[in-house]
Amino acid sequence: MKLAPRMIQSMEILQLPLMALQEKIDQELSENVVLEQVRSDREPVDTEPAHEVEQPQVDIDRRELVTDENNNASDFERLLEISSEWPEDNYTSGSKPSANQRQQDLDRANDMMANAESRPQTLHEHLLEQFHCDAPEHLRAFGDYLIHNLDENGRLQSSLPELAAVFGGVTREESEQALRLVQQLDPPGVGARDLKECLLLQITPETPLRDMLINLIAHHLDDIIQNRLPLIERRTGYTMDEIKTTIEQMRTLNPFPGRGFDSPVVHAVTPDLKVEKDEDGKYVVQLIDEYVPQLRLNRRYLRMLEQNPDEATREFIKKKVESAKWLMDAIEQRYNTLKRVAQSIVNEQTDFLDYGPEHIRPLKMQDIADVVGVHVTTVSRAVDDKYIATPRGIFPLKRFFGGGTKTADGEDVAWENIRLKLKEVVDEEDKNNPLSDDAIVEALKEHGFNLARRTVTKYRKAMNIPSSRQRREF
Repeated sequence: MKLAPRMIQSMEILQLPLMALQEKIDQELSENVVLEQVRSDREPVDTEPAHEVEQPQVDIDRRELVTDENNNASDFERLLEISSEWPEDNYTSGSKPSANQRQQDLDRANDMMANAESRPQTLHEHLLEQFHCDAPEHLRAFGDYLIHNLDENGRLQSSLPELAAVFGGVTREESEQALRLVQQLDPPGVGARDLKECLLLQITPETPLRDMLINLIAHHLDDIIQNRLPLIERRTGYTMDEIKTTIEQMRTLNPFPGRGFDSPVVHAVTPDLKVEKDEDGKYVVQLIDEYVPQLRLNRRYLRMLEQNPDEATREFIKKKVESAKWLMDAIEQRYNTLKRVAQSIVNEQTDFLDYGPEHIRPLKMQDIADVVGVHVTTVSRAVDDKYIATPRGIFPLKRFFGGGTKTADGEDVAWENIRLKLKEVVDEEDKNNPLSDDAIVEALKEHGFNLARRTVTKYRKAMNIPSSRQRREF
């Protein structure tokens, strides 16, 4: 089955989130001279009543989209030639900015550059700055190479012999000496080859419980991770209180010293929709389209078609009008589909909005597709990367979907509620005798949830809840 170009464009527009849609429209505005943005704040205000201008009817075959093959280069040259003979009129949206306006735009740009946040120093820059101050000349090149081979955690990505072999021209003693110099840099722990070495590098003569800390990290780190404290007690002769105190001191060490230099990427979320209660107490979905420019066809080019231009000019304008109309139709269809899908979701999840996430209902995309009367893939595209502002916060539309099961009473319950109940059972257990997965199954059964053991194990791991042995407190 072949998809018409118009259908493909409609699906692409439907799947775009709000900011991506704005970028798509901006791109079309720059490439299609027939398409223009409605700028009501810049248009002149008529003192006399405006007369409605009837839009010329253009005979266009909309069954097939004609694509430009020359990247619009010759198109703009042609338009410059044609437009030089056209008189200026009130339908032209673009006007030449004044000198005062240009100066204001320049000042605004300079202010934005002055107030822009400077780029933070990276881990590699921070280490190189220190290394070049004290490192001997014959070790600087290989030391720089080692620093550039540290990952975001501050650890070597390959073994030292491999790095020395790839670099070439450095002896084993020189490579080890250069690595020791790197490991002395700030922050403590950088340049380590594994977790054990990273923690040991951070221990100083002033560190409390230094000897016990070195012994536990060097010889019993895996036992600590697996919570085998009685085994450590038998092998070391330390008391349980001493072991627990030393482990608490070990928690002050940083296993990822390089992460402090990572600037977290903060993605701004702009909701496509918002939901509010109307006067009857019903949730109503509204579109947020204030960030999307309003579009229209440039009447100047439409009137040009009425003047019976030459065939090449006529075909060029018809192609641009066709592309512009298809884009506006796709955007309008996106609005309608997105609003209908979101309203159907809200109608199904009113308990979520009224009482909180623990009252979410099992909901599948096929259920919404049946209500709206579209294919399930259309629902998937409509909710993909879309956000909705609710009285309980901003959520992705996909947040409202999820499977579920039935309780012993035959009531539908979402997996989200089961996960919350599982966490509640684990939080309330006796930490001196934590529940096994089989015991968790029995505990959930008392609350009406009949689950298999493998299902409990799956969700426990997905929620990063350790096993019963690792949760045990001594």
